[in-house]
Amino acid sequence: MKLLFVHDQFGGRGGAESNIYDTAAEFKRRGHVVGILHGPGTGQEEAKWRDTFEHRFSLENEDNPASAAASVRTFQPDVVYVHKLPDLEVLQTLVTSGVSLVRMVHDHDIYCMRSYKYHPLSRENCQRAASPYCVFPCGASIARNRGPGLPIKWVSYADKKREIRLNQQFQRMMVYSQYMKDELIRNGFDARRIEIHAPLHPEQGDTPRSSFSDRNLILFVGQLIRGKGVDVLLEALAQVQAPFECLILGDGSHRAFCENLCRKLGLADRVHFCGLIKSEELVKHYLECSVAMVSSVWPEPFGMVGPEAMRHGLPVVAFDVGGISEWLMDGVNGYLVPRMDRAGFAARVRELLLDKTLARQMGERGREMVRQKHDPSKQITALERMFDSVISETGCPLST
Repeated sequence: MKLLFVHDQFGGRGGAESNIYDTAAEFKRRGHVVGILHGPGTGQEEAKWRDTFEHRFSLENEDNPASAAASVRTFQPDVVYVHKLPDLEVLQTLVTSGVSLVRMVHDHDIYCMRSYKYHPLSRENCQRAASPYCVFPCGASIARNRGPGLPIKWVSYADKKREIRLNQQFQRMMVYSQYMKDELIRNGFDARRIEIHAPLHPEQGDTPRSSFSDRNLILFVGQLIRGKGVDVLLEALAQVQAPFECLILGDGSHRAFCENLCRKLGLADRVHFCGLIKSEELVKHYLECSVAMVSSVWPEPFGMVGPEAMRHGLPVVAFDVGGISEWLMDGVNGYLVPRMDRAGFAARVRELLLDKTLARQMGERGREMVRQKHDPSKQITALERMFDSVISETGCPLST
């Protein structure tokens, strides 16, 4: 099988990039041919991406649609596997190419003008389909510009509806959770073309378990942006009536605010902001940890950071948002807390810190769940079958 990945970046960065690389590396190991049509480099892990993707096509030219069309003619893929792709002209080119198309939906970009189904001022989660309501009263047409130029940018409702229509023509839409499948259906996608495939996490031998040390270490791992709720987490930690040490592992635009809030709450001696760290350092922290926390207040499409902690036998405390309840069962492998309930979050963290036997039991249940449901070999096999099915539905593969 010849598989052409499409993504708006090249190299490591976050969860989407990890999923792309891990999937491509495993497909290549199984004898498939993988290529990539990509945007600018991230400056991270690009060397190993080049080793895996021997066939590379750039979207950094003046005429990206022509570049996309040329990559399809040159590579002749059996399936084009699209990940994040904001360029609608390139998307249109792929739709009209006649090649089998599969899209992995990593987040809410396709159908949400803000891209995160979360109001930045009210902090309320949106449960609507894309509609004129997004323009008024929601005001999603005006968004923060994270690139060069003015601090705000205009988002077109007409373009968003066009993006939805183009993606509705894909043979398959792949999502991480039932929650995300429901969001696509809400926006008019055919339920029969949507498949749930949890994020791939490559097997790395027998993952060591946490020691649940007397250090009472609790961890947050993720981006420090407002939707991740680190400020809410700090307000909850200020109510924890038990000795603890907390590490905040990650970086982002909300870090300075959260560090200042940490000092105001009198937590500076117990909560430490460590920034981005290497994966081997993260494992060392997991082995000392007693509780992992997921404080997201935006609707997480899945929240892979939770199952990653569960691999080390750790219980998780999280707010009940988005797809998190699909891997976190309240009272079984951790605790689900109503969104923004700081007192409830604090109480559950305290309970697990003081009862290590309970924490270990929950952690073992989570570890077993991950072992059963997130077996990487089975996940890749399921993807192979899905791609084969798509190819058979749309005609003979181009590479034969």
